[in-house]
Amino acid sequence: MTTIFPKDFLWGGATAASQVEGGWNEGGKGLDTQDVKPQFSYLTREQKNDWKYKQMTVEKFENGKKSNDVSLYPFRFGSDQYHRYEEDIKLFAELGLKIYRLSISWARIFPNGDDEQPNQEGIEYYKNVFKLCKENNIKVFVTILHYAIPVHLVDEYGGWKNRKLVDFYVKYAKVLFENFKDDVDYWLPFNEINATRFNPYNGGGLIKEREEHYDQAVYQCLHHQFLANSQTIKLAKEMGVKAPIGCMIARFCHYPGTPNPADNLVQLHDEQYTNWFYTDVMARGFYPEYMNRYFEENNIKIEMKESDLELLNEYTVDFISFSYYFTQVSTADKEWEKTDGNLVIANKNPYLESSEWGWQKDPTGLRITLNQMYDRYRKPLFIAENGLGAEDILEEDNSIHDNYRIDYLKSHFEAMGESIKDGVNLIGYTMWGIIDLVSCGSIEMSKRYGVIYVDADDEGNGTFDRYKKDSFYWYKDVIETNGAKL
Repeated sequence: MTTIFPKDFLWGGATAASQVEGGWNEGGKGLDTQDVKPQFSYLTREQKNDWKYKQMTVEKFENGKKSNDVSLYPFRFGSDQYHRYEEDIKLFAELGLKIYRLSISWARIFPNGDDEQPNQEGIEYYKNVFKLCKENNIKVFVTILHYAIPVHLVDEYGGWKNRKLVDFYVKYAKVLFENFKDDVDYWLPFNEINATRFNPYNGGGLIKEREEHYDQAVYQCLHHQFLANSQTIKLAKEMGVKAPIGCMIARFCHYPGTPNPADNLVQLHDEQYTNWFYTDVMARGFYPEYMNRYFEENNIKIEMKESDLELLNEYTVDFISFSYYFTQVSTADKEWEKTDGNLVIANKNPYLESSEWGWQKDPTGLRITLNQMYDRYRKPLFIAENGLGAEDILEEDNSIHDNYRIDYLKSHFEAMGESIKDGVNLIGYTMWGIIDLVSCGSIEMSKRYGVIYVDADDEGNGTFDRYKKDSFYWYKDVIETNGAKL
């Protein structure tokens, strides 16, 4: 059986600590910014997609800090992996995963973010997780920060807009390198770093009501994160960390709505402002010129030192990763029909089908994205997230028939194969939510991504037992044949 995938291609799965671990107040962990995000189970799906419910407010934030109600805050229970990681890793091994992408909880290592000493119990937890992965021949891909920061860093410092967070973050990264540099195969400093622009609370720890100049705060946060990214690479080199260090964005592929030049200009700017800016800084090592006009027209004046630009230029990433879920239309037409997307509202493409949550399915867009990114940067690419959120049904015999997920994955794997034929250096793929977890956007368990089912509802009721879906066996065959059997 022949395959076009490289023999060492990294088939894997991905999760985030805040969405899968649970154990929110155990093992010395502090409260983080995801722990205080409430779900509203009484709302309709359409209401949940409304930004007035999604956006963090001061009232929600303060209530979340005071509340001990786990059922109202699903990130606090997640998939209970904190207590079940041994079972999960054995399932990953049975599945044949070559690599597991997971994040470390900053608040589990430094409960307040600015503590003098790290929490040893948190370090031991991850040490055990990594050890078990290695024993099962699963490589480890660590995201150092996947949205969740200790709430103390928001209260005391205002989130990432404060330059002090760079130092706190680098101290955190140093502890990780000291303890795990021999355990981790790939490092990723920030998950979807452009989230600080499209979802500033998740990405930057910003609460809009507290900001006088929201856009200024957003880009100041981003500058500090760029610095932290480069400082982490510098630190890794100094400490002899051999594993490659990458960057990641949420990739939004845009199509012009019409041949109208106005739509094509919008498409150019959408690509620059939502995609290229971030990877240009981290992979090319400089602020691109096209942002100068954007900053001027939006009255944004980033506070930076001359040495900052030298740092960014000297310490760029080894590889580029991204999440890919859907594509959207760029248009000057303000009345264009809208649909939901990955933490954003997007212009709808009439040529594409949509998921139950309105995310448009477009495997061809993945091929386009891979070609565009490789052509621009000539660095190895890694698809760090991709998958289908859907309502799965656990049958009486504990089976889950999710052919819709198999169809989705198959079409995207075929697009990956075509990209490799095109000459793209694609080194790996980690399917998002390899095991069911709490959805980040809709804050619910009902939107399931995994090939492994977790028996829990949106309020945390259930056994949390694990069951293999039909997609589990299908993905297992894909991995065993290295993509020859789709």
